[in-house]
Formats: sequence, structure tokens, C-alpha cells
Amino acid sequence: MDAPVIEARQLSRRYGRRWALARLDLRVDPGERVLIVGANGSGKTTLLRLLSTTILPTLGSLQLFGLDVTRQTSAARAQLGLVSHQPALYEDLSGPDNLRILLGLMGRAGEPPEPYLEQVGLEVRPDPVRGYSAGMRKRMAFARLLAQRPRLVLLDEPYGQLDPAGFNTVDALVERLSAGGATVVIASHLVDRASRICERALLLDKGLVRWTGPADRIDRAWDVLHGRAA
Repeated sequence: MDAPVIEARQLSRRYGRRWALARLDLRVDPGERVLIVGANGSGKTTLLRLLSTTILPTLGSLQLFGLDVTRQTSAARAQLGLVSHQPALYEDLSGPDNLRILLGLMGRAGEPPEPYLEQVGLEVRPDPVRGYSAGMRKRMAFARLLAQRPRLVLLDEPYGQLDPAGFNTVDALVERLSAGGATVVIASHLVDRASRICERALLLDKGLVRWTGPADRIDRAWDVLHGRAA
């Protein structure tokens, strides 16, 4: 069996006196697509921030690709890609130039950026990204993700700021990344939509894992947790 991409044991994170995440055990194997579900304050964002190495655990352990994130943070971070609410872009540069810088940093200077823009439905245009709409910025973040080719993909509310056509683009990109060997973790409020492209789901509530199982059963688990089961 291949080594897990994510292995968390008793993973916990505290802010002041409040435990935002407590005693989480999680294993995600290569190529899996996992959906994280929970209401506001459930611990979803904290878990994504831990997985992206933006913050470190208070207690417990977290390994990515067999690397301890506390001691080998940079090595783990280099192998993952994150799309969040606020994409990190060079505001005064065009979309193509943003990608050219990224490709150069990865040792792929000279590789054309246009195919990545086309895959996310963005026109190749010379104006700075600071003038892009919210939906265009989200598409730009996905173009960066495709160019980066990470082994672990973390998507925080990937459907946000997008129209229905953009929803389809996200689904197609997740399928493409997965087919290329990437492991994908998605946190989304659009459970019905995201569960279609994920195999497994994790339901968080008040920092605790309340349920884990097949993604197509997450609606039932949510109803049971909130006392709405028939």
C-alpha cells in the first residue's frame, strides 16, 4: 500500500482558550478526493489552514507525504497547491505575466502560459489582474494551480464567486487534476455539488469529527447531526 498523502493523529488547534479543532484522526491516500463539510465555526477553515501549513498544530501530529509539517514545513508546502477566498496574485501584472513568473520560479521559464488560461475559460489579455472580477480572479487562481501541478490540491469554497458555467469548469478541473495523480481535498458549503466529484466526506461540528463515510451519504449524515432525519 502506498504511503498516505495526509496522516493526522489527534490533530488539534487552539486559539486562546477555544479549541477550533480537537483530536482529529485522518488518513488520505494518493488520488483520493475528500470533501470537508460543516457549519460556520465547525473547524473546516482551521483544518484547511493546517493542511496548507499556514498554521501549525497545537497538539497532535500531521504528516504530508511522510513529512512532519512542524519540522519540515517548507518541504511539505512545496508539494501542495491551495485555492482560497483571496487568491495570491501580482496585482499590477497581466494574467499571462502572473503565470510566467510562477513558471519561471518552478524552473520552467519559456513555457507558454496561454494553455492554462484557456483551460479555465480566461481570455489572454494584457490588462493587470487588479481589474479582474471576483469570478475571473478565481479562474486565475485555478490557472495557477494547473501550472503548479501540485501533488496535493486544497480547495476552500472553490465554487465561490463563480457562475453556473464556472461550477462546471471547477468540476472538470478537479477531474483533470485527479486523473493526473493529484489528491484533492475540498471544503464547501455547496454539499450537493461538491459531493458529486468526491468519494469520501468528513463532517465536522464544533471542532470534532462527527461522521466520515461515502460522499454520496453526507446529506443524510448532516440531517442526523442536526436532528432533521426522517
